[in-house]
Amino acid sequence: MAEVKDLFEENETDDTMKDQYLTFTIDEEEYGIKIAYVKEIINMCAITKVPEMPNYVEGIINLRGELIGVLDVRKRFGKPFKEHDTDTCIIVVVYNEYILGFVVDAVQETTIIPEAQIAPPPSAKLNFSNQFIRNIGKVGDDVTLLLDIEKFLLQE
Repeated sequence: MAEVKDLFEENETDDTMKDQYLTFTIDEEEYGIKIAYVKEIINMCAITKVPEMPNYVEGIINLRGELIGVLDVRKRFGKPFKEHDTDTCIIVVVYNEYILGFVVDAVQETTIIPEAQIAPPPSAKLNFSNQFIRNIGKVGDDVTLLLDIEKFLLQE
C-alpha cells in the first residue's frame, strides 16, 4: 500500500488556500498547482495498464478501495522518458467530478504566490509543451509555471 501524506485539515477554508500552490518538478522545471485541487501525495505504487488509452495515461491504481486514473505529467508535456526514482510520486487531484493521480518527478513544497506576483504567460506563440500553463508565478528570482488544470485534463 502506498504511503500517504495529507496536505490540509478539514477545517481549512478555500480562503486560506487562495494563494497556495503545491510545487513539483518535471525535467528540472518547477510547476505549481493550486493546493485547493490537491487531495494528497502518495509514493509510487503498482499501476494497472488500461489498453487503448492515450500514451500519457499510465493506467489505474486502487487507493484505499477507490479506483483512480493516473496520468504521467512528463508524457503529457512531451518530455523525454525518465526512469522513476525515489523522488517520483503521485499527486492525487480532485477537479469537478474527476479524481486523478498525476505522476511527477518530485514534489517540492507548498508555497504562497500572491496574486500580485502572478503574470500571464508571454504573448509570444506558445509551443506544445506549455499549452497547459495558465500563469507564471514569480517568487523572488524564481519562476513557477502554474498549471491550467482544466486544459491539462480536458484538452486533446
